[in-house]
Amino acid sequence: MKIKIGLYLGCHPNEGGAFQYSLSILEAVNSLPKQMFESVICYTDKAWLEYLTKRKHVVFVPLDFFPSISARLWRHSRLPISWWQFISKYFNPITKALIKEHCNLWIFPSQEDWGYLAKVPSLVAIHDLMHRYERRFPEVSAHLKYYRREHHYRNICKWSKGILVDSVTGEKQVIESYSVNEKKIYILPFIAPSYVFTVKKNLDIKKKYKLPNKFIFYPAQFWEHKNHINLIKSIALLREEVPDLNLVLVGAKKNGYKSLIRLITKCQLRESIHFLGYVSNDDIVEIYRKARGMIFPSFFGPTNIPPLEAFALKCPVALADVYGAKEQAGDAALYFNPHSVKEIARCIKRLWIDDALCKKLIHKGTELLKERNQENFNQEFMSILNKILTIDYSYK
Repeated sequence: MKIKIGLYLGCHPNEGGAFQYSLSILEAVNSLPKQMFESVICYTDKAWLEYLTKRKHVVFVPLDFFPSISARLWRHSRLPISWWQFISKYFNPITKALIKEHCNLWIFPSQEDWGYLAKVPSLVAIHDLMHRYERRFPEVSAHLKYYRREHHYRNICKWSKGILVDSVTGEKQVIESYSVNEKKIYILPFIAPSYVFTVKKNLDIKKKYKLPNKFIFYPAQFWEHKNHINLIKSIALLREEVPDLNLVLVGAKKNGYKSLIRLITKCQLRESIHFLGYVSNDDIVEIYRKARGMIFPSFFGPTNIPPLEAFALKCPVALADVYGAKEQAGDAALYFNPHSVKEIARCIKRLWIDDALCKKLIHKGTELLKERNQENFNQEFMSILNKILTIDYSYK
């Protein structure tokens, strides 16, 4: 009898890392031996359809008002999850859809709460616990966000059959935060999403976005933890030393965008900083290709996907030395203290002027990705399935 695997795709394609990790998991599910496994994909947003064209068994459950608000009200009530699991199977469309498939295991790659709100055997990703390690940032602490995240991750750890993390650092953080048995945690590192290797070159990308001929690239939304403030200060510090320096930023113009504009105006950098707004994944690929280098000063980890995208697209990288950054990128990147404007500026200058260094970093990044590829990811995923489906532990 075949083992049945379910994959729940609950994020939207514009959700960055969660979407890209979900894509990698989708490809890994598609690669499972057909003689051993059957699979079903449950998706909540029709934007996923273009990635499911080859799939025969898919289930669409729109994440509309009723399933969303009913689950949200229950979470806020703080009533036992076990009560919800029992009751919701009679009225909630998502719970009903997941249970109906009778899967041996459901995978939730975007750390979704349906991994515990539905009473199904689940393997749930935990991408970061930065609300614990970087609580000073309002996006993970303000307006009861800290307590909601705590409630969420504690329930993932309690109810899931297994937990996916992206690194050894991530594993340690889950264990020390929630006293989880290490045998319940499986490390499946991020890889560069497959589309970065297949997007055709767009010769008009510079014209489309009015890009400067030479620029440093930072792909990130304008959350405070992304550290745009220190990045802009570092550009200001280099203004006289590197007068032709340009920085290109992408992301929706919200969150910390307005305060960033005020700082740029104060520093008289309006001509040097280029805002592109929301950019499609295909266009971001081409921007990487045209960039002199990618700077990534974010305070959050444990690891991130943009450095891997840059490696894949032969774009030299400088990273904030936080959490699992060196575990992920090894000697393929420059590192700096994200609190230090001078260190950020020093790395930017090196990327800007040192051709030999950039060539070396590109080579190192290419070598690193020979091990961090979809084929190896698929094998690691298969190994995790074998462990979680054949071994039953008593967990805390």
